Amino acid sequence: MSDYKIVIPARFGSSRLPGKPLIQLAGKPMIQHVYERALATGVKDIVIATDDERIQQAALAFGADVVMTSPDHENGTERIAEVAAKKGWAADTVIVNLQGDEPLIPQSLIEQTAQSLIDNPDAGMSSVCTPLHDGTDAFDPNVVKVVLNRRGFAMYFSRASIPWDRDLYKTGLGKMTERMPVYRHIGMYGYRVSFLSDYTSMEPCALEGTESLEQLRALWYGVNIAMSVIEEAPGHGVDTDSDVARVEALLNSL
Repeated sequence: MSDYKIVIPARFGSSRLPGKPLIQLAGKPMIQHVYERALATGVKDIVIATDDERIQQAALAFGADVVMTSPDHENGTERIAEVAAKKGWAADTVIVNLQGDEPLIPQSLIEQTAQSLIDNPDAGMSSVCTPLHDGTDAFDPNVVKVVLNRRGFAMYFSRASIPWDRDLYKTGLGKMTERMPVYRHIGMYGYRVSFLSDYTSMEPCALEGTESLEQLRALWYGVNIAMSVIEEAPGHGVDTDSDVARVEALLNSL
């Protein structure tokens, strides 16, 4: 496996679960579980990026490298761009964005996200998708879909059902097309530092605002996004109180 970096963006503020990174799970703050998942890859440079001193102190206590970032970032991509600039990482460096609320993320998924970008030097980003088999999910706007080109690069992301099977769907939406795979997008990202440098000057586009999908900004500006197809989606992250109890039970069972 080629060398890459891991950055874990962690905000204290959360509309559904304030203080989420510091929630105790199986005797440790959640951000520590995520950090340990990153450590398991053997990657040398692992950084927790935050704008909150409480998260900084917790992370320093378990030995993590912490970079304090601006509180004004709109998303994790902007926060990671600031880290890359502060660290002075080279333009061809690959960074995996490991969400701070994914304490059960498989090590293999982190590695796959990085390798996909390493294997495709003309891509600025990488991400992950998984085949959909349930027609309900195919038409659910909360399930983001992606269409791939022949190289496995993303052509478009949408909350709508894509690809749209004209002949099948004109008779009703009870069945999902079988003419092409329907892929669900999994929000795991890899970035090349050269892309992050450009991203900070990219104005938001109407397309990302319409779909409420930030990755469409990259496509709008012509950035290639290399996609890895995995057979099963990883376990859900922690977004609600009920997620806390479920994930803690899983961590205790490991």
